[in-house]
Amino acid sequence: MLKSVLIKEFMATNLSTFAPDMEISAAIQFLNTHKISGAPVVDDRGNLVGMLSEKDCLQVALQSTYYEDWVGGVVSEYMTADVETVPDTASVVDLADKFLKSAYKRYPVLNEEGDLVGQISRSDVLRALDKLW
Repeated sequence: MLKSVLIKEFMATNLSTFAPDMEISAAIQFLNTHKISGAPVVDDRGNLVGMLSEKDCLQVALQSTYYEDWVGGVVSEYMTADVETVPDTASVVDLADKFLKSAYKRYPVLNEEGDLVGQISRSDVLRALDKLW
């Protein structure tokens, strides 16, 4: 039964996203204000071009400390461009296994057409398992 439960039933669909040309300082402030640890980066057509996480943003802090001045820049300079995604038709069980084998805390979710339709996190999977048991 659990194998047939799809992640599209538990993924977040009301996503916060960043533009590649957004100032990194504004993105960091957004993450802090909204208490989220990362978000997809999309181009002006809504295509996924990267992910920006707290870990990516730590580069700004380190570089600014090294230069003893605010480094700044735009999201595209710090985001992870090579993004691993999951299809919305993947099962919760398969995704739980994928999380166990990787360091990722979240994955962008794409539909069959390759459109960004959501994001799924470890906590979403745990919520799904809790609800199903």
